[in-house]
Amino acid sequence: MSDARNIQRLVFDAARAAEDAAIAAAAWVGRGDKEAADQAAVDALRNGLNSMDMRGRIVIGEGERDEAPMLYIGEEVGTGEGPEIDIALDPLEGTSLTAKGMANALAVLAISPRGGLLHAPDTYMDKIATGPGLPAGTIDLDKSVTENVEAIAKAKKVKPSEVTVCVLERERHQYIMDALRALGAKVILIPDGDVAGVISTTERSSGVDLYIGQGGAPEGVLAASALRCVGGQMQGRLFFRNDDERGRAAKTGITDLDRKYDLTELASKDCAFIAAGVTDGTMVHGVRHSGGMVVTNTVIMQSADKSVRHLRSRRPQG
Repeated sequence: MSDARNIQRLVFDAARAAEDAAIAAAAWVGRGDKEAADQAAVDALRNGLNSMDMRGRIVIGEGERDEAPMLYIGEEVGTGEGPEIDIALDPLEGTSLTAKGMANALAVLAISPRGGLLHAPDTYMDKIATGPGLPAGTIDLDKSVTENVEAIAKAKKVKPSEVTVCVLERERHQYIMDALRALGAKVILIPDGDVAGVISTTERSSGVDLYIGQGGAPEGVLAASALRCVGGQMQGRLFFRNDDERGRAAKTGITDLDRKYDLTELASKDCAFIAAGVTDGTMVHGVRHSGGMVVTNTVIMQSADKSVRHLRSRRPQG
């Protein structure tokens, strides 16, 4: 069976696993306990993955084995029967968002044939991304914020002041915000959840033209898998704060610590990206309970046919 067919066969089972994680995490929305919310999502997602007919391997997960008892990098999941699959996941993208009852918390995973996703260490990554429809090479991580915004504006035949940029609200990004405001560009600041931030560049309704900034490397691979499914451009470079983080990279087989990865290196094979809403957000609605039923909303993207499906599911509570 072809790689694309294997992914297609597994995608709805993976969506069910993501829905299980979203439902489990949603019980903790607004309760101020991000650790409990994350653990609930981890438990539910792991159970769902282990019911799938595959030989799955976690390549982006909750951390290394000595840090995470479940869904750690390298953990084998699935029934042990079926295709070899690499899995990148974040059982709860936006733990703080969930704890505070804020928007855009998601249960997220990507699946690909073995070797199809970069084994990124749990470090930071400098990222830049834009949606589909622009000439190849429009953005470049090695160029300045100003140069990239001007390139986007030129490609879209608008003024730089008409470009909208999404930035994770962190002190380390002040230089980005200063440059954008000097250009008169519109800045959308997000408190957490940079997977959703990158994906917002692909959605016309968001109005976002560009994502730029530094966030988690694992989240960068997840976002890249989504962009591979629907088109777009992305570049990333690992950022290391100390020798321990450089050692983490070496364990995953990364030798060129300064390499600039493009989209097809971050997600190199056919893949599917799945995100189930925990709280309401720009991508999907969150979990709802009504009349003894629980309702979930999930987006499923597949690179083989560039499809985007929105799945609304109802099941009895409990």
